Amino acid sequence: MSDADLQTAKINMLRRQLSGRGIADDRVLAAMGKVPRERFVPPESLFEAYADRALSIDCGQTISQPYMVALMTEAMELSGTERVLEIGTGSGYQTAILAELAAEVVSIERHALLSQQAAKILQELGYRNVRLFVGDGSLGRPDQAPYDRIMVTAMAAQCPRALFDQLREGGLIIIPIGGHEHQVLHAIRKVSGAAKTTLLTGCRFVPLIGEQGWSDG
Repeated sequence: MSDADLQTAKINMLRRQLSGRGIADDRVLAAMGKVPRERFVPPESLFEAYADRALSIDCGQTISQPYMVALMTEAMELSGTERVLEIGTGSGYQTAILAELAAEVVSIERHALLSQQAAKILQELGYRNVRLFVGDGSLGRPDQAPYDRIMVTAMAAQCPRALFDQLREGGLIIIPIGGHEHQVLHAIRKVSGAAKTTLLTGCRFVPLIGEQGWSDG
């Protein structure tokens, strides 16, 4: 696939999948236009890099549909000053989008291979405000807390208490919650220490595996 083809596919993504479906945050659209999604997909999926669907990556995981990446990012309400915790580094694509829009991104991935692959690509692309860790994402990273925003890119039956405890007062968690067949994207804001929840949209994600998530298998 030529560079020109990829650029055309990216423009179509921005116009049809994102702006055409209500993504209106100029900073989010600019970040989606800047980050080369093709760097984060497997070689055999290159021709689908900007397709309107999730794509399979190593370790049985996925790179989310561009619209879902944009929707979750827009819901984070980032101004550029925030410390963000991302649960589920995956391919590193969402990590790069967050790095464009936040001051600092801490990202946790349970699969060492994915974390290593993402680290290499993010370094090659010049991101210096990202720190990657391998571990149980359901427990967060308390030694780096508190966080202004937390994004969970895997579904849980409920918001892990460990993550909510690491959220700064007034901060937001964006997380898909539900069962294996049906989930709803939640925006949870910490207000006076309590959770104030807004439901965003139906969605489908891989499960959040961990002590405060689903068991493996």
